[in-house]
Amino acid sequence: MIFEDLDKIEGWSLEEKLKNLGNKRKAPCPKRSFRSNMMLNPLKLKHLNRIDATDADMITLNLEDAIAPSRKKEALYNIALFLSHMESSKSFIIVRTNPLGEGGEEEIAFLNDFGFDAVRIPKVHSQIEVAQALTILSPDKKLHISLETKEAFASITSLRIDPRVTVANIGILDLLNSLGLPQSLIHKGNPTIEYILSKFLIECRSAGIHPVSFMYQDYEDLHGFTEWCRIEKSMGFTTKACMGPAQVEIANAVFGYTREDIARARQIKATFEENAAKGINGFMDETYGFIDEPIYKDALLVLDAI
Repeated sequence: MIFEDLDKIEGWSLEEKLKNLGNKRKAPCPKRSFRSNMMLNPLKLKHLNRIDATDADMITLNLEDAIAPSRKKEALYNIALFLSHMESSKSFIIVRTNPLGEGGEEEIAFLNDFGFDAVRIPKVHSQIEVAQALTILSPDKKLHISLETKEAFASITSLRIDPRVTVANIGILDLLNSLGLPQSLIHKGNPTIEYILSKFLIECRSAGIHPVSFMYQDYEDLHGFTEWCRIEKSMGFTTKACMGPAQVEIANAVFGYTREDIARARQIKATFEENAAKGINGFMDETYGFIDEPIYKDALLVLDAI
């Protein structure tokens, strides 16, 4: 917890929150792999108070569509207050701003000096918004994008104009609306949804952008959420947007590696490197069968993710 007692903070005005900003700044998150990205509403102080100690690999503090226009400044100041009193967090922390031209620029500039890891800009259409955000964003922070428009969907590979653009989140509901397609398409086995997810995944990977799959809105349907996680893992996704700790627990389990996976990868790495030192890059292993360089590289992917 960041604060021991929230009662006093609950009653503070916006001005009092600004006057009580702290001077803490968490170090950048060292995580290299991510299984879960949990969205949090910054108007919920109990949720904000736990961002220093959750199991979510990523936490996205949402200033956009879940916040009424009349309360956006309150949400922004809440984020600043809690970040400024947080000494550390094991999660990669992201702030999802409003679209550029609708308050996003001001929010990025206001938050630049606080301790978090990335800004996520919504409703991206082209390189223009990406370039605008990068000119404002502090150089020590990453830029994430929400892919929610047909224009961005048609040009995914062109959006990584800078190494700081590292992650894309697919906003499936807004994207379908932008394409003139109904939300009723979102069900397992629908070929259009499978195509959308496949295109998003492959083009992001081709561009060097990490793809995060869509948020499952029915947060009480944990069985349905689990099924989608398994489908997405079979497609090649490694990260899922989450609503709450229950979904985080499932995503972490589905997208994580088992002890057997890790033991296999370590053994393949050790065996291949031992044989490669002798000039042998392809051989039969008693436990894992034929091992060559592609098998070795696949094992390295597993080890890089843990």
